[in-house]
Amino acid sequence: MANGKGQMANVKEWRSAVTGAPADTPTMPKSSSAPAQLARPGSGFTLPNLRWVICALLFVASTINYIDRQAVSVLKPLLQSALHWSESDYGWIVFAFVFAYALMFTVAGVVVDWLGTRLGYALSITWWSIAAMAHALARGALSFGAARFLLGAGESGNFPAAIKAVAEWFPRKERALATGVFNAGPTVGAVIAPPLVVWLTLRWGWRAAFIFTGALGFIWLFFWVALYRLPREHPWITPGELEFIESGETEEETETVPRIPWQKILGYRQAWGYILAKFMTDPIWWFYVFWLPSYLKQARGFTLEQIGLFSWIPFLVSGVGSVAGGWLSGFFLKRGWPLSRARKTAMAICAFCMPSGIAAVFVPSPWWALALIGVSAAAHQGWMANVYTLASDMFPKRDVGSVTGLGGTGGAVGGMILSLVAGYTLQWFHTYVPLFIIAGIMHPLAIGVVHWLVPRIEPVPTSGIMNSE
Repeated sequence: MANGKGQMANVKEWRSAVTGAPADTPTMPKSSSAPAQLARPGSGFTLPNLRWVICALLFVASTINYIDRQAVSVLKPLLQSALHWSESDYGWIVFAFVFAYALMFTVAGVVVDWLGTRLGYALSITWWSIAAMAHALARGALSFGAARFLLGAGESGNFPAAIKAVAEWFPRKERALATGVFNAGPTVGAVIAPPLVVWLTLRWGWRAAFIFTGALGFIWLFFWVALYRLPREHPWITPGELEFIESGETEEETETVPRIPWQKILGYRQAWGYILAKFMTDPIWWFYVFWLPSYLKQARGFTLEQIGLFSWIPFLVSGVGSVAGGWLSGFFLKRGWPLSRARKTAMAICAFCMPSGIAAVFVPSPWWALALIGVSAAAHQGWMANVYTLASDMFPKRDVGSVTGLGGTGGAVGGMILSLVAGYTLQWFHTYVPLFIIAGIMHPLAIGVVHWLVPRIEPVPTSGIMNSE
């Protein structure tokens, strides 16, 4: 690899070739007033803290994502009886979703990087909303599996697009908090889904429930297309906010550096640390999302109405965990901790709260079980707020979608495995105990794997990419 001066020379030569300016022409600082004027062409209206409006859009999209995702798990006891599913049939239905998720997540990340966040996200939510509504046409396990496959393929674009948007709109010191905020969306979706889906089902039938929840995405799409732009292109951003967003950017984060081919991303230990963290821990959240309602019915004797009234409680608690986990690493950073120490400490605290879920299956009271599952769910979401941020901590903004996509594929492959393990464990042994044990131990193991592969969290060196291309 070239030394630092050689790398800077390469950057200047590449910039000269693109812009036509001499290689020694100084680059205008991003904090200057000129870019801010370009960001507001002919507009006198500005909106303070616009980045948090963007974050609110990401939060709402992730909420809708999980309402659509969880509808079938809420209705599993009803559909299993009406359509004569076995436990293994349901395991295969879940498998169809996560298989498509695994298959398309890497593709979705590349597509988001290629099309851009605005168009890539719009395409993703359009696809998954149509697929969610298509569940109403299903007649049995096979057709439900087909609808779940299409839903998984569409939903695979949600997190690559959202995390890329955070990287585009937030400086590094705020990214974990912003990620924690939008990543609370799945928990809110999981809170809303049970009462909403049960109410729609009891009033109009389960097919209407899928149609209504699927249509929510098209309402969000209108606001997304109208509001989302890159910070430097947004007519409503203030000069001060633009300067704050771009504060602390390195040369390797700027638009002058070309993208890393995704095949080369796999050559970085940092990428494998992120992928394996997702592989080991994503399935745990999916286990709670897809199997908690049936656990409450089969092991705790809940009725469909009680599932609608109470199964959202752990997910409400998990929303607090998501924001708290993102805030915690930001708090450490503000106290002067190095990035690596701040992120890993927050991740470790969350990881070692996860075994509370193991105790849930042994306590006699269903309310204590819900409380302990809530602690575990909150710890997982706090963990994920920091894990998601690792992609933008270590890789340039232009490649965040691709890195996130690879990690999502890893997480979905783990989810495929766990979905089949869960389905056949319940069908053959009729117990949730081994599944809750798995859910309790994976995060502590994962923090060890991350530390081994990524001893220090820092931006990867990418200056040599231009020469290799």
